[in-house]
Parts: sequence; C-alpha cells; structure tokens
Amino acid sequence: MKNKNNPADNKMASMKEGKLLLNMALPMIASMLVQALYNIVDSLYVAKISENAVTALGLAFPVQNMLIGFATGIAVGVNSLFSRSLGAGDREEVDRCSGNGITLSFLASLLFVLFGLIGARPFFAVQSGIADIVNSGTSYVSICCIFSLGIFFEILFERMLQASGRTLFTMITQGLGAILNIILDPMFIFGYGFFPKLGIAGAAVATVIGQWAAAILALIFNLLCNKDVRIRLQMLRLRANTVKQILVVGIPSTIMMAISSVMNFCMNGIFMRLDPDGIAAGVFGLYYKLQSFFFMPLFGLNNATISIVAFNYGSRQPKRILKTLKVSCGIAFGIMMLGLLVFRIFPAQLLGLFGGNFAVYGVSALRIISLHFPIAAFCIVLGATFQALGNGIYSSITALCRQLLALLPAAYLLSLTGEVNAVWWAFPIAELFSLLATAFFFLRIYKKKIKPLYDETPSSVPLS
Repeated sequence: MKNKNNPADNKMASMKEGKLLLNMALPMIASMLVQALYNIVDSLYVAKISENAVTALGLAFPVQNMLIGFATGIAVGVNSLFSRSLGAGDREEVDRCSGNGITLSFLASLLFVLFGLIGARPFFAVQSGIADIVNSGTSYVSICCIFSLGIFFEILFERMLQASGRTLFTMITQGLGAILNIILDPMFIFGYGFFPKLGIAGAAVATVIGQWAAAILALIFNLLCNKDVRIRLQMLRLRANTVKQILVVGIPSTIMMAISSVMNFCMNGIFMRLDPDGIAAGVFGLYYKLQSFFFMPLFGLNNATISIVAFNYGSRQPKRILKTLKVSCGIAFGIMMLGLLVFRIFPAQLLGLFGGNFAVYGVSALRIISLHFPIAAFCIVLGATFQALGNGIYSSITALCRQLLALLPAAYLLSLTGEVNAVWWAFPIAELFSLLATAFFFLRIYKKKIKPLYDETPSSVPLS
C-alpha cells in the first residue's frame, strides 16, 4: 500500500516560481561558488610547485570528471525519481529510491578504486613522456579514486536534500567540504607544521578529506532535518524497477560526463602534439578551473530547476514548469554574459594568477572560448528538462553532438594549421551544434510530455 502525502504541502507546489527558484537556487549557487573558489585555490597552490604540476592536474581532469560523472549520474537519477515520487505523494518509492541510490553509489565507487590501484599510471604514461608529469599525476589520481566513496555519498546525500527543497543544507555541506579543502591544501602540499610535505599528492589528500566531511554532514542533515527522507536498511536492497528508473535518467547523465572526459583526453592529446612542453594543455586545464566561477553557479541553478520541474511534473502543473524554465533561462543568460565580459576583458590578469608562461599563451584562448558562454546558458537550462522528466537520453545525444561530433572534429581540423590559437575556435562552433540539438529535443519533449498536462491538470491545484 502506497503511503500518500499531500504534495501541496511542499513549497515546490505553491510558492511563486521566481521566488521558489531563487529560494532553492541561491544556496546552491553560493555553495557552487565556494566550490569554484576551491578549484582556483587548489590550482594556485599546485602552480607554486611547478608548471609540470599544473599540467599534470590538467591531464588528470578526464578521470576526475568521469568520477564525478558516475556519482552525479546516480544522484541525478535519484533526484528525478525522488522529486517525481514526492510530487505524486508516493512515500514508499521515495524511501526505496534513497536506499537503492546508496547501494548503487557504493558499487560504482568500487570501479574507481580498481582504476586508482592499477590504471592511473598507464593513463598518464599514454599522455606524456615527461616523468615528473606522469609521477605527480599518478599519485594525485590514485588517491582521489581509491577514496572516491566520499564524493559519491556527498553528491547523493546533497541531491536528496535538493530534491526535497532543502537546498540551504547543501550550501552548508558543500561549503564545509570546500573550505576544509582550502585550509588543508597548503598544509599537505608544503608540509606546514606537523603535516607531511606531499606535493601534488597533498592536494588529493585535502580533496578527499573535504569530500568525506561533506558526505558525513549531508547524511546527518538528511537523518535529522529532512522529514521527506527515511533511510531504512531494508530499502538498501536493489529493486529492479527502482534501479531502472534511476538509471534511465542517471546513465545518460553519466554518459554526458564520460563524453566530456573523452573530449578532454583527446583535446589534451591535440595540445600535447602541438606543444610537447605542455603549456597549451596547462592553459586548457586552467580554463576549466576559471570557467567554473560561472558554470558552477549555473549548475547550481540547474539542480534547482531539475527538482522544481520534476516535482511539478509529478503533481501535473505545466504552467509552473514553463514559468520556472523561463525564469531559469533569464538568470542563466545573465550569469554567462557576465562570464563572457570577464573573460574578454581580463584574460591576462586571470591567467597571471598562476605564474609561469600561461598568461603569455592563454589570453587568446580565454577570449575565444568564452564566446560560447551565452549559448551554453540556454543549452544547460533546457537540458535540465530532459533529466527532470526522465528523458536523460536526450542529454546524452546533445552532449555527443557537441563534444564528439562537432568539437573534436573541428579541433582536429583546426589543429592542422599548426596554430594552437586556431583550435580554441572549436568551442563556439560546437556550442552552436549543441543549441540546435537542444532546441529540437526540447520541442519534442514539450509536445509529448508537457503540453498534454494542460488537459489533465486538476482544478484543485493552483497553477499560479
């Protein structure tokens, strides 16, 4: 017998859409900004070791991205099913979704433990012949992968809080993890006080400690402060239908991140071929750190959008879905326009933070790549609809079009000129392809899932 709650009791059913979106998104945006700050500070400390250390960190990005992709994929699937079940008042499925998500996260983390033990060194040896880069990169990735369960549980438990509208708690957990990381970074990298001097491996140690601390706090918040979550041992047992619903949304999200990792790996190969010293690859890695100041808040906004759209789809409120998307698109466009201006006006100052030759070779890179920022705003927000409504495969297809069918071929062809600066134009070119694919699939999902809701919307539920 299903335990039915009244979905109208949740703020996602009644609060004005703009206010609701800001109410849920601002804490996540704030926590994402702290995460972005950590990304920058982490690289600043590593840059004090050597240029090779920065390059190693950049080459490690595909593995880190893949790790986060697996963790996020499971969590996004849980988030979508959790919010839809909550909106429909199905408490039993909410509980089962939470328990199965924990089990899936544990199983997935074992894959990265194995990679950390036997795959890290071959991964770097394929990319670079410089021993310093291979050794430092191997130690960094090995530590992050072997202790990866922390990031799996952190993302999962935070998504449970987000799915039920309690985003303030995620700001606290992510903030704790990032701040702890920032504090511990110099301690472990340079060996201050009684801490051992570990170099780039110290950055990895600080990272996993921050992730585990955030995961534990997020679990505590769910147990003590989230009335919509009941983590019960009997719900840890995998149930085929629940797992299927989680993975239908989660696997496409993971595939998107996997595609991104493949893209980064191949782009690093292109840059290392054009510049064997690794400066161009280093600039590429630093770009991803710097752009996080704008993309991370956008992802925070996106997470809130997914929860709101999924909930209101479950409670059959199409007007609230569309109004949420309109407000989200407007905010996202503003964020990315700011990013475009910053990258166009201050590229030398941004790269100059990291010393070395990065500022000399990277100014054109930041100015060219940032041209795609405003377009990405619409692609990311509209893509949230695919995940929220259980059509995550659309997200995978758009990612495939952008990164493997457009970005990499364009980058390869442009690299034939022998000019590194020419390669950066592949990013705005690819984003245009992504926009076309996103618009096509959004119209498709609107006609099939959102528009029909107008004929079945309960008159007792306010549409505001």
